[in-house]
Amino acid sequence: MCGRYTVTSPPEALRTLFGYEEEPNFPPRYNVAPAQPIAIVRLVEDQRHFALVRWGLLPSWVKDPKTFALLINARGETVLEKPAFRAAMKRRRCLIPADGFYEWQEEGGRKRPFFIHAKSGAPLAFAGLWETWIGPNGEELETAAIVTTRANRTLAPIHERMPVIVPPEAFDLWLDCAKVDALTAAALITPAPEDLLEAYEISTAVNRTANDGPKLLEPVVAGQLQPEPVKRRAPRPRAKRAKKDSGQGALF
Repeated sequence: MCGRYTVTSPPEALRTLFGYEEEPNFPPRYNVAPAQPIAIVRLVEDQRHFALVRWGLLPSWVKDPKTFALLINARGETVLEKPAFRAAMKRRRCLIPADGFYEWQEEGGRKRPFFIHAKSGAPLAFAGLWETWIGPNGEELETAAIVTTRANRTLAPIHERMPVIVPPEAFDLWLDCAKVDALTAAALITPAPEDLLEAYEISTAVNRTANDGPKLLEPVVAGQLQPEPVKRRAPRPRAKRAKKDSGQGALF
């Protein structure tokens, strides 16, 4: 799966790569998490456009969003058949700009976080799906999910899944839902080339979504102790102040 990622390239660099018309100005993000606003690129009337949507796809047929699970990932192997993703795969494919992502390796009862990025340092394009949910009062909510596939040999020792990474020369193939059918586009749902990515271990500080800064990307030195998780103490009950005696007594 892909549950956290980064977007740290300058806005103009991403605009040049993805070719959208808008000129958004946004700060670097080092710990993008589910349910937060994320940037997507989609095709509207044959033009690429930038948009902000919620990370966690909500199908249009859902009646109550509060009772529906947050779909942050769509498994590439079943995306053509699953009711939650089938329509979006046909008509609403998008790209999700990123500079890297995090995965956790389970070892000895604990999870070690790793940062994964392109060896070249270039931005990445995750394959995504988006949807528009319309509520009973006409309210609209746009959402998206990242399409995933099995990990390549480089990442398999860390985690069994990885996001689908679309190369620049295939952007139009993925985005153009009018001219490229879902089955043809699904040919892009494959693991990334073995020489594209590299990974290194980082601090468990990334586990907290409140942490969002360049220090998260610093590699863990061999033998370095990882910080212990913060244990929150239960709040102590406040002592009741004694009421002053007014001299008039009380009924109870």
